[in-house]
Amino acid sequence: MSSYGILTLCATPIGNLEDITYRAIRLLKEADFIAAEDTRHTKQLLNHFEINTSLISYHEHNKIEKGKQIIERLKEGKNIVLVTDAGTPGISDPGEDLVKLALEEGINVTSAPGAVAGITALIISGQSTRRFVFEGFLPSSKKEKAQVLTALKDETRTIILYEAPHRLLKTLESLYETLGDRSITVTKELTKKYEMVLKTTLKDATQKYTLEDPRGEYVLIIAGRDIKELQAEIQKEWTSLSIEEHMKIYLDKGMDEKSAMKQIAKDRGVGKREIYALLHG
Repeated sequence: MSSYGILTLCATPIGNLEDITYRAIRLLKEADFIAAEDTRHTKQLLNHFEINTSLISYHEHNKIEKGKQIIERLKEGKNIVLVTDAGTPGISDPGEDLVKLALEEGINVTSAPGAVAGITALIISGQSTRRFVFEGFLPSSKKEKAQVLTALKDETRTIILYEAPHRLLKTLESLYETLGDRSITVTKELTKKYEMVLKTTLKDATQKYTLEDPRGEYVLIIAGRDIKELQAEIQKEWTSLSIEEHMKIYLDKGMDEKSAMKQIAKDRGVGKREIYALLHG
């Protein structure tokens, strides 16, 4: 409704304060309220740019209660800007929950784009940027973490992960154990004076942080699995079956014979005529 306020997701610098946009500064000054993940951290940013807008706390541990309050203020016609500690809100933080609530209530949601740590790291990583998947922080639960890593084992896209220093070594060890020795670019302190971009391997990165105490917030850019190698492995698994066994799998799934033969040919990397000949002599 036109009488409602607007919720703006506003990106803030991930390190270097010069990365804030003119528009972000204006919106932060003009907003009725700023909803911040850590009000003390955001206050430092606001003081630097002489912004006096009132702050509201909104984070993972109060998002249900505060989310309702923020929605009510938006319905009263207040314009609210949402920020995270650094970078773009809504990425690996509860901002996504607030956006869902706002859209469900018919409130306009927009963004003031800027820095994103994952993309910043990706473009300077030396890894492939054509196709990538963002996983954020891996689950803290050992079981859930293992499930995510298993799902990533055959991922052919470049993988972007965030990690805290106290969990970095364990994560590198888990990645090496599950994915094998892949190319990885370890980055930290992005856009800051002591920015680090280290292109190495999972094995060497694990060894490095076994001997060295990790410090700072890390973004890990991991090479996806070689697609030709993956296809060859899958074909090898299929060819370990007889044609009749292979056919039975698809017929049992309800496929007709013609469609099944087409899929078998694709699985094995051969022509449909060859499959037909083997089945029908």
